[in-house]
Amino acid sequence: MNGGFFLDGRGCNWYAPRHMAKVPVINLRKGHAVNHNNDVCVVVSMEHKCPPRMASYVQMSIRSIATKKIYNLRLTSNEYLEGVNLAREEYEFSYIDGMGYHFLEPDTYDDVTVTEDIVEPVKDYLIEGGTYILMFTDETVVSIELPAAITMTVAEAAEGVKGDSANNVYKPATMETGLVVQVPLFIKPGERISVKTEDGSYLGRVNN
Repeated sequence: MNGGFFLDGRGCNWYAPRHMAKVPVINLRKGHAVNHNNDVCVVVSMEHKCPPRMASYVQMSIRSIATKKIYNLRLTSNEYLEGVNLAREEYEFSYIDGMGYHFLEPDTYDDVTVTEDIVEPVKDYLIEGGTYILMFTDETVVSIELPAAITMTVAEAAEGVKGDSANNVYKPATMETGLVVQVPLFIKPGERISVKTEDGSYLGRVNN
C-alpha cells in the first residue's frame, strides 16, 4: 500500500496508511500500527519478558483495523515487524453520550466520535478538555495516543496512618476518572497529581 495525502469531506488533509521500514519489536509501543500478514493492526498491549536462563521475548496483542480480530503474538526480542504510518491529529476530549466518546478539533471544533472498543485501553486517562492524539486510517479512529504524563484530580484517598512518617509508604487513591493510583500518605482529596500513563504510577504533586 502506498501512502499519500488525500482530502476528506471537510477538505482536510489526511495521510493514508503507508508501510514503513521494519521496526524491532522491542521498540513498539501500545498504539503503534504494524503490518501483520498483510493486515494493518494496532498494538493494544505488549510486554518485554526476560525469564532467567532463557532468551528474552516480547508478548504482544495486536488488533486488526479491518476486522477487529485480536492476534496474540510471542516474538523473540531480535525480531522485526513492518511499521505502518497513520494520520495523527490533536483533539480535545469533550463528552460521552450514547453514541460514544466525543473529541473536538481545537481549531475547527469538528466533532469526532470514538467507539468504546477503541477508547477502552485509555478511558481511565480521559479528562474533559484534555488534549490527545487520535490516529486515523480512512477517516476512522483506530487508536488514541496518551501523553507521557497527565494531571489528574484526586477524588478519594484514605487518611494516612497517624504517626507513620516512613519514607516510600503509599496508599491507594481514586482519581476523578476512577483510576486508582498508589500515592504518598500526604496526598489528600482535591489535590492534583501527575500520573505516568505508561503504568499509572504517581510522579508528583501538581501546584494549582
